[in-house]
Amino acid sequence: MVQGTMGYQFQNWATTYSSEPELYFEPTTVEEIRQILELAKQRKKRVKIVGCGHSPSDIACTDDYLIRLNKFNRILQVDKERKQVTVEAGMVLSDLNEKLDELGLALSNIGAVSDVALGGVIGTGTHNTGIQHGILATQIVAMTLMTAAGDTIECSYTVNRELFQATRLHLGSLGVVLNVTIQCVPAFKLHLQQFPKTLTEVLNDLDTHLKASEYFRFFWFPHTDKVTVFYADRTDKPIKTSSSWFWNYAIGYYLLEFLLWISAFFPRLVPWINRLFYWLLYSTKVEQVKRSDKAFNFDCLFKQHVSDWAVPIKQTRAALEQLKDWLDNNPNVRVHFPVEVRFVRADDILLSPCYKQDSCYINIIMYRPYGKEVPRERYWAMYEEIMKRNGGRPHWAKAHSFLRQDFEKTYSAFHKFCSIREELDPSGMFLNNYLEKTFF
Repeated sequence: MVQGTMGYQFQNWATTYSSEPELYFEPTTVEEIRQILELAKQRKKRVKIVGCGHSPSDIACTDDYLIRLNKFNRILQVDKERKQVTVEAGMVLSDLNEKLDELGLALSNIGAVSDVALGGVIGTGTHNTGIQHGILATQIVAMTLMTAAGDTIECSYTVNRELFQATRLHLGSLGVVLNVTIQCVPAFKLHLQQFPKTLTEVLNDLDTHLKASEYFRFFWFPHTDKVTVFYADRTDKPIKTSSSWFWNYAIGYYLLEFLLWISAFFPRLVPWINRLFYWLLYSTKVEQVKRSDKAFNFDCLFKQHVSDWAVPIKQTRAALEQLKDWLDNNPNVRVHFPVEVRFVRADDILLSPCYKQDSCYINIIMYRPYGKEVPRERYWAMYEEIMKRNGGRPHWAKAHSFLRQDFEKTYSAFHKFCSIREELDPSGMFLNNYLEKTFF
């Protein structure tokens, strides 16, 4: 019989959420997972699955049983002809990237962070950018799930299709994802270009930028009209990087954290810091060539609060201009850079923020230098109001104020997902506080 550990404390990467589960498990076999679920059923306990704990919310927190699938980390099958790999759900994306590279393969798009478990990034709707590309889960072609009853179910585009469209963004609410089959592409490199613009220029030429680069995104620096545009496109050019410890870390990490800490006591410095770091790090043209996964990844720097909502792409200008106007008219609200803006293709995944609509993700951030909290309540509240006003849907991994009635208004397939969840988990074994606010 599998044994759980008492006294374990879970804390997410940003140290903003934590919990103390009654029992913590690291199963090594499918049968051990089944035993844990049976034990939970007998003792009327709830169960949560956690990956690497990178989600900046309480989506993985529980006081009952917590399972980490870090020992489910193997590639099970490689179909070279179809360029598909079947992988256990606990594999960390950074490890998968290396193994795929050895096979001459890659994922067509990944998020900004690779120190995350595959089952988690699928389950929370992780995305990056590129209007030709969907959220990460759109690359999944088949999955195997264990339900609360201990049954295993396979689903794909051709088998249990409706369940498949739910499971590709499952929120940990449908069961335990055991393995996934991913559609890969031949390994590729990306030519990265960084260049300065203004927010007005980018919004005026948005369609041009979307067509000009396969993976287009930009940073806006609040309290200014400054923008840094990032293009990334496939290339056969040799690897060429411009990494510098002085600029990337001495300036871009250590000096920035120190100045943001000072600004916690003297908030009037924040707009000056935003302008300074734009000038130091983002105001000149830079070109690099990197392996695709290295190009997609982005250093998250130090601890932080973030919020990330997807609005219909046609609302990009309105949402950003409303946010900028509000900050301009409320000079006592000082906010950190950057506001990151990315673009994602529509899909048919039931709870995807991009369900049936091409979307623009607008991500805001407030750092916690040396762990110090900074005021963000007014910024967060107005940002969410603006996102809602423009038809926004929150990123599932990140803390937000949406409740069931909000999801019902914004997701036409919400009730279908709820029906599937209730059928697979009638007793609510996989619920927690986060999911109760979602479904009840």
